[in-house]
Amino acid sequence: MTTYAALLRGINVGGNKKVPMADLRALLDGLGYDAVATYLQSGNAVFTADRGDEDSLAAEITAAIEKRFGFTVDVLVRDHAYLEAVREACPFPAAELEGKQLHVTYFSEAVTPDRFSAIDQQAFLPEEFKLGDRALYLYAPEGLGRSKLAETLAKPRLTKGLIATSRNWNTVVKLAELTKAG
Repeated sequence: MTTYAALLRGINVGGNKKVPMADLRALLDGLGYDAVATYLQSGNAVFTADRGDEDSLAAEITAAIEKRFGFTVDVLVRDHAYLEAVREACPFPAAELEGKQLHVTYFSEAVTPDRFSAIDQQAFLPEEFKLGDRALYLYAPEGLGRSKLAETLAKPRLTKGLIATSRNWNTVVKLAELTKAG
């Protein structure tokens, strides 16, 4: 059995795409996953499965959500090893920062620096971003809501063809903990 986190993009935000966590847990349980739990209301679920891989599990969950709720939700599934590697590879001093100052955007596939080369990073200092393994780390000292760099990074042309969903550092750490076996 492998423990995974399902990261749902854009649910329960501003009253749109409402997915109650109890219903999400029931849906995942109905798919035959074990040890199902949710974290917060923003689309984080943890489960174990003995079949499939990240992509096939994400596709299965996406289809089940559409069937149950009547709308499409982008889903990324990541295992503990990946989530822990992202946490450990953080290029910023996470222990010295507040959770709201550091974010990770998870991508459905690897991204290259070329995708972001048009961004003049110097113009956004002290905000800063760095790329990782299917992830982008964002340091936003005033938080995401006030970040001009986050606004620029969210432009559709930069994420075209990708599923991208962001989590603050507290959630990044918690998901790595929740997916740890035993």
